[in-house]
Amino acid sequence: MTTVLTKIQTEKAGQFIGHGGAIFTLEPAHDAYLFYSGSSDNLVVEWSLKDQKQNKVVARLPAKALALKYIPDRNQLLVGQSLGGIHVIDLNKNEEIKLLQLHRQSIYDIQYLPEKECFWAVAGDGTLSVWSINDFSLITALKLCDKKIRSIDFNIVLKEAAIGCGDGSIRIFDFETFEEKKLLKGHVDDFSVNTVCYHPNGKYLLSGSRDAYLNIWDIENDCALIHHIPAHNYAIYSIVFSPDKKFFATGSRDKTIKIWNAENFELLLRIEHAKHEGHTHSVNKLLWSDFNNYLISTGDDKAIMVWKIA
Repeated sequence: MTTVLTKIQTEKAGQFIGHGGAIFTLEPAHDAYLFYSGSSDNLVVEWSLKDQKQNKVVARLPAKALALKYIPDRNQLLVGQSLGGIHVIDLNKNEEIKLLQLHRQSIYDIQYLPEKECFWAVAGDGTLSVWSINDFSLITALKLCDKKIRSIDFNIVLKEAAIGCGDGSIRIFDFETFEEKKLLKGHVDDFSVNTVCYHPNGKYLLSGSRDAYLNIWDIENDCALIHHIPAHNYAIYSIVFSPDKKFFATGSRDKTIKIWNAENFELLLRIEHAKHEGHTHSVNKLLWSDFNNYLISTGDDKAIMVWKIA
């Protein structure tokens, strides 16, 4: 009898080695076959899925590169680092054009909101900052909690932002007024919500925490918690959807990647070191590329792995 976990399969399509330290973040680039990575070796690197090689070093920072956000309409790369700085890299000129220094602790996530011509950043000091993409002026800064803030995602239809906080809560903000609309409690208190991700169908919000649970929130029912899934053995760090929106993947400190059905939240596949020559340390970030439908993963073992999902 066919089990749930054999409905889809994977094979490793490639592996990139080059960083000298743990890798924390991945970000798509201007072409579908290119992507960026940021590491504890203070480097931001561009890689090619087409050639399976390192293209170039994009930035050398004074601290660890923790967060990346590509701005396609300007061909700029925002880089958040562990001393709280946000570097603006002009990729046409191949040079840094601005350093934003408001935060004094690690920048964990940066998200771009083109509809409002701004970007949001969250940091280890428990603060959210919002910046103009036009002149890099500070629009607002809000202290949300006394713990680290690690993740942001936007719902354009509802004009809101979900922010995963270190106190175990998710705060929902109106992204036009910056007013808090809801406070969601469903993960273990003081266990950081490391990743939040709106479902492409607009009906659900997904979250992953240091408590190792995957939570599914029903947006159409006042964000009621409808699934509380013990998805991993340790902290969940990343949630990404496939380009066709039929699947999503979770990456964890337990060294595994799991693939799920995006319609019924059924577990379909577990990618691990023993069976697939997967990661030997924490999986910190996932990127599901439009190029060949490749799922890209990275983490503390300094490796970037490319997976073909069939």
